[in-house]
Amino acid sequence: MKRFLVTVLALAIAAGCGSPAPSAHGDGIELAAANVAHLVGTAGDAALAGSAVNAFGLALYRRVAAGDPTSNCVLSPSSIALALAMARAGARGQTAAEMDAVLRDLGTDGHAAWLAALDSALNARTGKFPDQLGKSQDVTLRIVNAPFAQRGFELQQAYLDAIASRFGAGLRLVDYVKASEAARQAINGWVGDQTERRIRELLAQGDVDDMTRLVLVNAIYLKAAWETPFPVEATADAPFTRLDGSVVTAPMMHGGGDLPYASGAGWRAVEIPYVGGKLSLLVIVPDDLAMYEASFGEPVLGGIVDALQAHQVVLGLPKFGAASRLELGPALAALGMPTAFSGAADFSGISTQEPLQISAVIHQANIDVDEKGTEAAAATAVVLRETAAPADVVTLTVDRPFLFALRDVETGTVLFLGRIADPVVAAAR
Repeated sequence: MKRFLVTVLALAIAAGCGSPAPSAHGDGIELAAANVAHLVGTAGDAALAGSAVNAFGLALYRRVAAGDPTSNCVLSPSSIALALAMARAGARGQTAAEMDAVLRDLGTDGHAAWLAALDSALNARTGKFPDQLGKSQDVTLRIVNAPFAQRGFELQQAYLDAIASRFGAGLRLVDYVKASEAARQAINGWVGDQTERRIRELLAQGDVDDMTRLVLVNAIYLKAAWETPFPVEATADAPFTRLDGSVVTAPMMHGGGDLPYASGAGWRAVEIPYVGGKLSLLVIVPDDLAMYEASFGEPVLGGIVDALQAHQVVLGLPKFGAASRLELGPALAALGMPTAFSGAADFSGISTQEPLQISAVIHQANIDVDEKGTEAAAATAVVLRETAAPADVVTLTVDRPFLFALRDVETGTVLFLGRIADPVVAAAR
């Protein structure tokens, strides 16, 4: 009889509003509160976690982006890394060693404080802040975790303690065996509530059935407006040159001001802050996108961030949206963790009731950027089955394909990363 574990992380960044409402889909769910204190880390731990997330995410992005080099692409390094880190907490032997190499030690027992510190740092972003017009704006960053387990399925106590102390997760009990569809709907309802309905159906029919034993869910919701909004009346249609040289007409926002800006051989970049200054959107415009992406790693990103200096920038940025659905198993195996996807996988730290292996890593992400701010969402499912300078005035008009990285400024953690090859293509959700 096959049994499997599904690990899910849903991450949303939204311009919507409000606190999480009590779930309307919680029927049949029992809550078993964890009695383990949340770990406490330092600002240095949070920065190390952010560096690990970025190094992993950029390596994965290069591989994914190369598979479809002419389309819009968006993924969440944080979502994917944290989802895999929850699975890593129960990995052992060669499986753990390979995951550690790919995740840059993000999920190891020795660096457990990294995750706790990053969680605390990001949760501290919520507050009210004045924008440049003096109007009070909210920033809400909500990070919540919820493991949904089959009643009676035996999980290792050390694993339960690990996800409680690192992810602040209490255990929710459902019945996949007798009511798998109700369990799926309850999980999707919980995710929808936490993400303000940005992610409505994380788990599709068939993703859970009577063989499911555990679904680990993390949801993040962010509401953030620009520190300096783009005037709506300044938006006007303008030409945008695509990768093949053809030209489309895109709605170009116009704004700018005193912004962090940098340029180098073959690229220019500007960072646009959200209110409060703790989150930002870094826009990178290469002369040759394909060549630039091939070497776009953490050192390159770090070099751009280090080079940013305040300039008076006259900025033109197209309104854009992008959406991706990715099956990341082959890419992750190719990056260096094939054992986790094979019959030799060792996840005995999760359960010894039967051997488990990862059968799929499914990721969805979407993002929309307009004059007011940013709305985006991402979800990752890791499925485990039984084994078988002076102020210069510069002008930057983003009228050709570009990269973007939505960052937490203090820790450096990249929450969303992507490419816009054509801003006119609508983001499908």
